[in-house]
Amino acid sequence: MTRIGRRLRGWTNGVLDLPQDVLQELPRITLIGNKELYIENHRGVLHFSSGQLTIALAQGSLEISGQELMIRNILGQELAVEGIIGEIRYKGSEEKP
Repeated sequence: MTRIGRRLRGWTNGVLDLPQDVLQELPRITLIGNKELYIENHRGVLHFSSGQLTIALAQGSLEISGQELMIRNILGQELAVEGIIGEIRYKGSEEKP
């Protein structure tokens, strides 16, 4: 990103007090116990099975592992997952698979 773009984001964040997930296209992840997971600002499902789910993000991916995983709904850029969630791993775009 250019220096002007970074400065503009910093200025809008300071003036408008917008959350970082909106400004930088970061995922918003809400975990309720180990039973429900809500992900906002995703870019789609890359892999799905009852034991593993991989979600594409603007920068990287999110890997969810567990048991009896089920996608409850997908609405635009929102995703709801149910099951026994064992692990959530964020992989940034700079990391090697």
